[in-house]
Amino acid sequence: MGVRMTEQGDTGGTWGDIDPDPGVELDQDRPQSARVWNYWLGGKDNYAIDREVGEQIRAMLPGIVDIARADRAFLLRAVRHLVADCGVRQFLDIGTGLPSANNTHEVAQSIAPECRIVYVDNDPLVLAHARSLLTSSPEGATRYLDADVREPDVILEQAAHTLDFAQPIALMMLGIVNHIMDDAEAERIVERLVAALAPGSYLVLAHPTADIDGDAMRKAMTSMNESGGTPVRARTRGEVERFFRGLELLEPGIVTLGRWRPDPVEVGGVEDVVDVSEYCGVARKP
Repeated sequence: MGVRMTEQGDTGGTWGDIDPDPGVELDQDRPQSARVWNYWLGGKDNYAIDREVGEQIRAMLPGIVDIARADRAFLLRAVRHLVADCGVRQFLDIGTGLPSANNTHEVAQSIAPECRIVYVDNDPLVLAHARSLLTSSPEGATRYLDADVREPDVILEQAAHTLDFAQPIALMMLGIVNHIMDDAEAERIVERLVAALAPGSYLVLAHPTADIDGDAMRKAMTSMNESGGTPVRARTRGEVERFFRGLELLEPGIVTLGRWRPDPVEVGGVEDVVDVSEYCGVARKP
Protein backbone atom coordinates (compact mmCIF):
# COMPACT_ATOMS: atom_id res chain seq x y z
CA MET A 1 0.00 0.00 0.00
CA GLY A 2 1.31 3.46 -0.87
CA VAL A 3 1.81 6.28 1.58
CA ARG A 4 0.27 9.71 1.31
CA MET A 5 2.43 12.27 -0.40
CA THR A 6 4.68 13.85 2.20
CA GLU A 7 5.27 17.54 2.80
CA GLN A 8 8.68 18.97 1.96
CA GLY A 9 9.33 21.71 4.48
CA ASP A 10 6.92 24.66 4.27
CA THR A 11 6.96 25.11 0.50
CA GLY A 12 3.38 24.01 -0.06
CA GLY A 13 4.26 21.34 -2.61
CA THR A 14 4.29 17.58 -2.13
CA TRP A 15 5.94 14.66 -3.83
CA GLY A 16 6.41 10.92 -3.58
CA ASP A 17 4.03 7.94 -3.57
CA ILE A 18 0.33 8.41 -2.84
CA ASP A 19 -2.69 6.33 -1.91
CA PRO A 20 -5.09 5.29 -4.69
CA ASP A 21 -7.60 7.61 -2.98
CA PRO A 22 -5.64 10.65 -1.79
CA GLY A 23 -8.83 12.31 -0.51
CA VAL A 24 -8.50 15.48 -2.56
CA GLU A 25 -11.64 17.55 -3.13
CA LEU A 26 -12.61 17.64 -6.80
CA ASP A 27 -14.41 20.70 -8.17
CA GLN A 28 -17.20 19.40 -10.41
CA ASP A 29 -18.87 22.80 -10.87
CA ARG A 30 -16.16 24.54 -12.86
CA PRO A 31 -14.35 23.27 -15.96
CA GLN A 32 -10.71 22.28 -15.55
CA SER A 33 -8.35 22.53 -18.50
CA ALA A 34 -6.86 19.06 -17.93
CA ARG A 35 -10.32 17.48 -17.86
CA VAL A 36 -11.53 19.37 -20.97
CA TRP A 37 -8.36 18.31 -22.77
CA ASN A 38 -8.99 14.74 -21.64
CA TYR A 39 -12.49 14.95 -23.14
CA TRP A 40 -11.14 16.15 -26.48
CA LEU A 41 -8.73 13.21 -26.51
CA GLY A 42 -11.62 10.80 -25.99
CA GLY A 43 -10.87 10.09 -22.33
CA LYS A 44 -13.34 9.43 -19.53
CA ASP A 45 -11.73 11.44 -16.73
CA ASN A 46 -14.02 14.46 -17.00
CA TYR A 47 -17.33 15.79 -15.69
CA ALA A 48 -20.47 17.15 -17.32
CA ILE A 49 -19.24 20.76 -17.04
CA ASP A 50 -16.02 19.81 -18.84
CA ARG A 51 -17.91 18.10 -21.65
CA GLU A 52 -20.29 21.05 -21.96
CA VAL A 53 -17.47 23.57 -22.24
CA GLY A 54 -15.50 21.21 -24.48
CA GLU A 55 -18.40 21.05 -26.93
CA GLN A 56 -18.84 24.83 -26.82
CA ILE A 57 -15.18 25.31 -27.67
CA ARG A 58 -15.29 22.69 -30.42
CA ALA A 59 -18.29 24.44 -32.00
CA MET A 60 -16.25 27.65 -32.18
CA LEU A 61 -12.95 25.98 -33.08
CA PRO A 62 -13.61 22.66 -34.86
CA GLY A 63 -9.88 21.96 -35.10
CA ILE A 64 -9.38 21.80 -31.32
CA VAL A 65 -9.48 17.99 -31.28
CA ASP A 66 -6.83 17.92 -34.00
CA ILE A 67 -4.72 20.27 -31.87
CA ALA A 68 -5.02 18.00 -28.83
CA ARG A 69 -4.01 14.94 -30.83
CA ALA A 70 -1.18 16.77 -32.60
CA ASP A 71 0.13 17.96 -29.23
CA ARG A 72 0.32 14.37 -27.95
CA ALA A 73 1.97 13.20 -31.17
CA PHE A 74 4.57 15.98 -30.89
CA LEU A 75 5.36 14.91 -27.33
CA LEU A 76 5.90 11.35 -28.55
CA ARG A 77 8.27 12.40 -31.33
CA ALA A 78 10.19 14.88 -29.17
CA VAL A 79 10.73 12.49 -26.26
CA ARG A 80 11.69 9.68 -28.61
CA HIS A 81 14.29 11.92 -30.30
CA LEU A 82 15.74 13.21 -27.04
CA VAL A 83 16.17 9.74 -25.57
CA ALA A 84 17.23 7.80 -28.66
CA ASP A 85 19.30 10.43 -30.47
CA CYS A 86 20.39 12.92 -27.80
CA GLY A 87 21.01 10.60 -24.86
CA VAL A 88 18.67 12.38 -22.44
CA ARG A 89 17.71 10.25 -19.44
CA GLN A 90 15.88 12.79 -17.23
CA PHE A 91 12.62 14.67 -17.79
CA LEU A 92 10.84 17.42 -15.84
CA ASP A 93 7.30 17.52 -17.28
CA ILE A 94 5.36 20.56 -16.04
CA GLY A 95 1.62 20.71 -16.65
CA THR A 96 1.43 17.01 -17.35
CA GLY A 97 -2.38 16.80 -17.34
CA LEU A 98 -4.31 13.57 -16.97
CA PRO A 99 -2.77 10.21 -17.90
CA SER A 100 -3.38 9.13 -21.48
CA ALA A 101 -1.57 7.12 -24.12
CA ASN A 102 2.14 7.74 -24.66
CA ASN A 103 2.92 9.61 -21.45
CA THR A 104 6.45 10.98 -21.18
CA HIS A 105 7.70 8.22 -18.90
CA GLU A 106 6.20 5.47 -21.06
CA VAL A 107 7.88 6.75 -24.21
CA ALA A 108 11.22 7.46 -22.52
CA GLN A 109 11.45 4.22 -20.55
CA SER A 110 10.40 2.11 -23.52
CA ILE A 111 13.68 3.21 -25.13
CA ALA A 112 15.89 3.56 -22.04
CA PRO A 113 14.38 1.93 -18.92
CA GLU A 114 16.73 3.87 -16.63
CA CYS A 115 15.06 7.21 -17.46
CA ARG A 116 13.88 9.29 -14.51
CA ILE A 117 10.77 11.47 -14.85
CA VAL A 118 9.14 14.03 -12.56
CA TYR A 119 5.63 15.16 -13.46
CA VAL A 120 4.32 18.49 -12.13
CA ASP A 121 0.69 19.58 -11.96
CA ASN A 122 -1.68 21.20 -9.48
CA ASP A 123 -5.04 19.95 -10.76
CA PRO A 124 -6.88 17.93 -8.07
CA LEU A 125 -8.09 15.31 -10.55
CA VAL A 126 -4.57 14.83 -11.86
CA LEU A 127 -3.50 14.32 -8.25
CA ALA A 128 -6.24 11.76 -7.77
CA HIS A 129 -4.96 9.83 -10.80
CA ALA A 130 -1.26 10.36 -10.06
CA ARG A 131 -0.79 6.79 -8.91
CA SER A 132 -1.05 5.62 -12.50
CA LEU A 133 1.69 8.08 -13.45
CA LEU A 134 3.96 6.65 -10.76
CA THR A 135 4.33 3.33 -12.53
CA SER A 136 7.98 3.08 -13.53
CA SER A 137 10.41 0.59 -14.95
CA PRO A 138 12.47 -1.06 -12.17
CA GLU A 139 15.62 0.60 -13.51
CA GLY A 140 14.21 4.12 -13.62
CA ALA A 141 11.95 6.39 -11.55
CA THR A 142 8.66 8.22 -12.06
CA ARG A 143 7.43 10.73 -9.49
CA TYR A 144 4.57 13.21 -9.26
CA LEU A 145 4.96 16.71 -7.79
CA ASP A 146 1.88 18.68 -6.74
CA ALA A 147 2.98 22.25 -7.43
CA ASP A 148 2.15 25.36 -9.46
CA VAL A 149 4.22 26.46 -12.45
CA ARG A 150 4.28 29.93 -10.91
CA GLU A 151 6.49 28.55 -8.14
CA PRO A 152 9.58 27.50 -10.10
CA ASP A 153 11.83 27.45 -7.04
CA VAL A 154 9.47 25.00 -5.29
CA ILE A 155 9.46 22.79 -8.37
CA LEU A 156 13.24 22.83 -8.69
CA GLU A 157 13.85 22.16 -5.01
CA GLN A 158 11.55 19.18 -4.83
CA ALA A 159 12.32 17.74 -8.27
CA ALA A 160 15.92 17.48 -7.09
CA HIS A 161 14.85 14.57 -4.86
CA THR A 162 14.50 12.52 -8.06
CA LEU A 163 16.51 14.30 -10.76
CA ASP A 164 20.23 15.11 -10.87
CA PHE A 165 20.47 18.75 -11.93
CA ALA A 166 24.18 18.34 -12.61
CA GLN A 167 23.21 16.17 -15.60
CA PRO A 168 21.11 17.08 -18.68
CA ILE A 169 17.34 17.27 -18.17
CA ALA A 170 14.59 17.78 -20.73
CA LEU A 171 12.16 20.43 -19.48
CA MET A 172 8.73 19.67 -20.96
CA MET A 173 6.30 22.62 -21.06
CA LEU A 174 3.47 21.64 -23.40
CA GLY A 175 0.28 23.67 -23.06
CA ILE A 176 1.23 25.21 -19.71
CA VAL A 177 2.84 28.60 -20.41
CA ASN A 178 -0.40 29.68 -22.12
CA HIS A 179 -2.02 29.72 -18.66
CA ILE A 180 0.37 32.47 -17.54
CA MET A 181 -1.34 35.56 -18.86
CA ASP A 182 1.42 38.13 -18.27
CA ASP A 183 4.28 38.01 -20.80
CA ALA A 184 6.97 39.16 -18.40
CA GLU A 185 5.95 36.64 -15.75
CA ALA A 186 5.79 33.81 -18.29
CA GLU A 187 9.24 34.60 -19.66
CA ARG A 188 10.68 34.96 -16.15
CA ILE A 189 9.36 31.55 -15.09
CA VAL A 190 10.74 29.76 -18.16
CA GLU A 191 14.10 31.54 -17.77
CA ARG A 192 14.31 30.54 -14.09
CA LEU A 193 13.63 26.89 -14.85
CA VAL A 194 16.07 26.78 -17.78
CA ALA A 195 18.75 28.54 -15.72
CA ALA A 196 18.72 25.67 -13.22
CA LEU A 197 19.42 23.07 -15.93
CA ALA A 198 22.87 21.74 -16.78
CA PRO A 199 24.45 22.44 -20.19
CA GLY A 200 23.21 19.90 -22.70
CA SER A 201 19.67 20.09 -21.32
CA TYR A 202 16.65 20.79 -23.52
CA LEU A 203 13.49 22.90 -23.47
CA VAL A 204 10.45 21.37 -25.18
CA LEU A 205 7.60 23.88 -25.40
CA ALA A 206 4.23 24.03 -27.16
CA HIS A 207 1.86 27.02 -27.09
CA PRO A 208 -1.46 27.85 -28.79
CA THR A 209 -1.54 30.70 -31.27
CA ALA A 210 -4.09 32.89 -33.01
CA ASP A 211 -1.79 33.24 -36.03
CA ILE A 212 -3.88 30.43 -37.57
CA ASP A 213 -7.69 30.45 -37.40
CA GLY A 214 -7.29 33.66 -35.41
CA ASP A 215 -10.90 34.75 -34.97
CA ALA A 216 -12.03 31.26 -34.00
CA MET A 217 -9.14 30.80 -31.57
CA ARG A 218 -9.73 34.15 -29.87
CA LYS A 219 -13.46 33.48 -29.60
CA ALA A 220 -12.86 30.02 -28.14
CA MET A 221 -10.37 31.33 -25.57
CA THR A 222 -12.71 34.13 -24.54
CA SER A 223 -15.46 31.57 -23.98
CA MET A 224 -13.13 29.34 -21.95
CA ASN A 225 -12.03 32.25 -19.77
CA GLU A 226 -15.60 33.42 -19.21
CA SER A 227 -16.66 29.89 -18.21
CA GLY A 228 -14.62 30.15 -15.02
CA GLY A 229 -11.96 27.70 -16.10
CA THR A 230 -8.21 28.21 -15.90
CA PRO A 231 -7.35 31.43 -17.80
CA VAL A 232 -5.71 30.82 -21.16
CA ARG A 233 -4.24 32.97 -23.92
CA ALA A 234 -2.64 32.68 -27.34
CA ARG A 235 0.74 34.06 -28.40
CA THR A 236 2.29 34.87 -31.76
CA ARG A 237 5.25 33.02 -33.22
CA GLY A 238 7.52 35.88 -32.21
CA GLU A 239 6.23 35.78 -28.65
CA VAL A 240 6.74 32.02 -28.46
CA GLU A 241 10.26 32.44 -29.85
CA ARG A 242 11.21 34.60 -26.86
CA PHE A 243 10.90 31.60 -24.54
CA PHE A 244 13.87 30.05 -26.38
CA ARG A 245 16.25 33.00 -26.01
CA GLY A 246 19.83 31.90 -25.34
CA LEU A 247 19.09 28.34 -26.48
CA GLU A 248 19.98 26.46 -29.66
CA LEU A 249 16.80 25.58 -31.53
CA LEU A 250 16.81 22.19 -33.18
CA GLU A 251 15.63 21.96 -36.77
CA PRO A 252 13.06 22.81 -38.02
CA GLY A 253 12.82 25.59 -35.41
CA ILE A 254 9.50 26.94 -34.19
CA VAL A 255 6.72 25.43 -36.29
CA THR A 256 3.17 24.22 -35.92
CA LEU A 257 2.87 20.89 -34.11
CA GLY A 258 2.68 18.55 -37.07
CA ARG A 259 5.67 20.12 -38.82
CA TRP A 260 8.16 19.24 -36.09
CA ARG A 261 9.91 16.21 -37.62
CA PRO A 262 6.71 14.48 -38.80
CA ASP A 263 6.66 10.71 -38.91
CA PRO A 264 6.52 9.79 -42.63
CA VAL A 265 4.64 6.61 -41.78
CA GLU A 266 1.86 8.66 -40.19
CA VAL A 267 1.56 11.70 -42.46
CA GLY A 268 3.88 11.26 -45.41
CA GLY A 269 6.07 14.30 -46.07
CA VAL A 270 6.02 17.78 -44.53
CA GLU A 271 3.98 18.94 -47.50
CA ASP A 272 1.16 16.68 -46.29
CA VAL A 273 0.99 18.17 -42.79
CA VAL A 274 -2.06 20.27 -41.91
CA ASP A 275 -1.23 23.30 -39.78
CA VAL A 276 -2.99 23.58 -36.43
CA SER A 277 -3.21 26.59 -34.12
CA GLU A 278 -0.27 25.68 -31.89
CA TYR A 279 3.45 26.31 -32.17
CA CYS A 280 6.19 24.11 -30.77
CA GLY A 281 9.93 23.91 -30.56
CA VAL A 282 12.81 21.96 -29.02
CA ALA A 283 16.03 23.73 -28.05
CA ARG A 284 19.33 22.76 -26.43
CA LYS A 285 21.02 24.68 -23.63
CA PRO A 286 24.65 25.28 -24.68
